[in-house]
Amino acid sequence: MKPDPAAVQISTYHYELPSHRIAEVPLASRDGSRLLIYENGIIKEDIFRALPEHLPAGALLIANDSRVIEARVLFKKISGGMIEIFCLEPIGFSFEEVMHQTHKVSWRCFIGGASKWKPGQVLQKKIYIRASDAELQARYITKDNEAFAIEFSWWPQNVSFEEILHAAGSTPLPPYIKRKSSEADEERYQTIFAQHPGSVAAPTAALHFTKDVFASLTSKNIKQHFITLHVGAGTFKPVKSETIREHLMHAESFQVSLQTLRELRNNGEIIAVGTTSLRTLESLYWMGVKLFRGAPSPFRLDQWEAYSLEPCISYKESLGFIINYLEEKRSNKVFCDTSLLIIPGYQFRSARGLITNFHQPHSTLLLLVAAFIGDDWKKVYEYALSNNFRFLSYGDSSLLWKQTFD
Repeated sequence: MKPDPAAVQISTYHYELPSHRIAEVPLASRDGSRLLIYENGIIKEDIFRALPEHLPAGALLIANDSRVIEARVLFKKISGGMIEIFCLEPIGFSFEEVMHQTHKVSWRCFIGGASKWKPGQVLQKKIYIRASDAELQARYITKDNEAFAIEFSWWPQNVSFEEILHAAGSTPLPPYIKRKSSEADEERYQTIFAQHPGSVAAPTAALHFTKDVFASLTSKNIKQHFITLHVGAGTFKPVKSETIREHLMHAESFQVSLQTLRELRNNGEIIAVGTTSLRTLESLYWMGVKLFRGAPSPFRLDQWEAYSLEPCISYKESLGFIINYLEEKRSNKVFCDTSLLIIPGYQFRSARGLITNFHQPHSTLLLLVAAFIGDDWKKVYEYALSNNFRFLSYGDSSLLWKQTFD
């Protein structure tokens, strides 16, 4: 029986999270965070650096190597008022393309102080880049629902937009961290393997990994492969509707290499590092199903589309269709967009294990956890609260093994 979004009451996924339990700063050591381990109703504790001891030899670990961009840019108006621009996603380019653009680009953005900024008005900001002075301009084009279309242009024109953001922007800490970002956040709000720029929020489950942890994983013959999903600001968006059906899930772009797809098809024990990785793995399944069915847009998955598709093939078979497609196209990567919203009752087909931090009440991330381990999510969160675990992005970690439902 397929889950009914209209029957998922958001009030069911509530718990009291005191503000002092939200980690404002990271621990001195990434892998020094606590690790809660849940399996078949039993909860244990350890330290994150001991993670390899709790994973089966020969398993495949899938993590997100997206890199957080300096998405928050402050401009000061001539009148003295401050305008904050939060870059969400590029217009007309992929994340990979836009970072290399020169001269000008357009982005969808959140605007702080938007009432002080009129359409067509240009803001200016002096910056220092390549050992010389430079200038960044922002022009308000139009407003679209909650976001704004902003055109950035700069001088000198031969500088890339990635360099511009690095010079002009700052690390976009999540809104529940009530402090300004610091130089330390530029390193710590980034995984050690971050590679492809595009996220405006870190894939926080992977912030705990260190070179030593990876070395321990390798010594146990646990392979590590990476997907790239650019995390959008929608990850912070609380669910405000009474049921999940009325909630609009943001779309996120991702890419997966042919080599990783082959590893996924050939490995039976998959562990996802973070909800972004798990959403990607599950989205791949439905895209393979769409390829099998001959769908016209197989590599775009809408919010509720998976719940209307028939799971007619296995996970390995689904990946096989994507692999065959790439081999025929002589391409080594698949590029996709997903709005998949995973809710309780969803049947997972990819990973058996999930490494993840502790999420906000009423969030789509908490709904995913509830779908993965069932009603025992309450038991896990009650234990974490009662035993002084640190919550959210800079908080502690958990290793959750998928609940088997009758």
